Amino acid sequence: MLLRKAATTAATVVGAGAAVLAAGRYAGDAALRVPPDRPLPGEERCTVHAADTATVTLSRTAASVRPGTYALIGKDLHAIVGPPVAEVAHPPDRVVRHLERVPHGGLEHGAKVWFSPQLYPGNPRDALGLDHAEVRVEGELGPLPAWFLPGPRDTWVIAVHGLGTTRRHPMVVLPFLHRMRLPVLAPALRGDPGAPPALDGINRLGAEEWHDLDAAIGHAVRNGARRVVLHGWSTGATMALLAALDSPLSHRVSGLVLDSPVLDWQATLRALARHRVPRMLVPYAVRAARHRAGLDPGLLLRAGEPDRLSVPTLILHGPDDAFAPWERSRELAELRPDLVTLRSFREAPHAAAWNADPHRYEEALRRFLTPLM
Repeated sequence: MLLRKAATTAATVVGAGAAVLAAGRYAGDAALRVPPDRPLPGEERCTVHAADTATVTLSRTAASVRPGTYALIGKDLHAIVGPPVAEVAHPPDRVVRHLERVPHGGLEHGAKVWFSPQLYPGNPRDALGLDHAEVRVEGELGPLPAWFLPGPRDTWVIAVHGLGTTRRHPMVVLPFLHRMRLPVLAPALRGDPGAPPALDGINRLGAEEWHDLDAAIGHAVRNGARRVVLHGWSTGATMALLAALDSPLSHRVSGLVLDSPVLDWQATLRALARHRVPRMLVPYAVRAARHRAGLDPGLLLRAGEPDRLSVPTLILHGPDDAFAPWERSRELAELRPDLVTLRSFREAPHAAAWNADPHRYEEALRRFLTPLM
């Protein structure tokens, strides 16, 4: 009798352990599937309550009260909103924001929307009036569509997006770079619309995707670039670090602009997983994601090692980033003050420093890029 009870207990424990491991594997896989043009995990949707030609009234959430300029994305909807309007009376559970324009759809009462740092829909010509060419970058997995905006200088900027966005995200800085007369290449990456699918359909936090950026550097050099500045957001910033370190053309990289860089891959995986699974399963999810993606912790950590940095670097990051710890950016700046300049942006979520303060962001860019042109 005691033996049977002990066996039953052992089987229950083993079964529970197997269930936990299976759930961890599921969560790890989910954490690595971050589709483009979708909100990052945990991004709370808000409700449209009213709109006119100048303002939109939204339910009060952590996102809807943020200062700055963002896109409102919903079903068949893309709107651009400015900061909250303080002088308009409204109920305490609502927020009124400036409405700049509605490129697509309508702000219907009751619509569910989320805030995105990817401000513009379409392409640079339609959204911003900037002439560009549609080009193809021959990537490791196949051709990658890219926008090329010409300029008279021989230093090119290669702008690469990160988690939850597409090459439309870098459009926020294209007018500024155009005024600086810098050629810009904005490539799609594996897994993006029109690009080859990612291996197994999962994101590897830049550990494999950086090869697409490497291909973009090669395209730029073959087409007249003497030097390149890599401007990356989120995991795109991680790719920029890896390319500057390991690309055969790394000697052509004259500077790095890192917006919300993912320098601690375990922290980012924990942040992606914790919105999808119970807290107790998060460590299993991180471990499973690492094995599922074949992530080399040494490679990703090496990207942000201070002694390996060799070119001037501008970091644009905020302490309110929930996916890429700002502390790692601060440490890198403190350890390499000879090369790294850190500009901190309060109340800026992940990869949204420009949205939080466009003027300050572009002034930091101007000061950084001028000696490199």
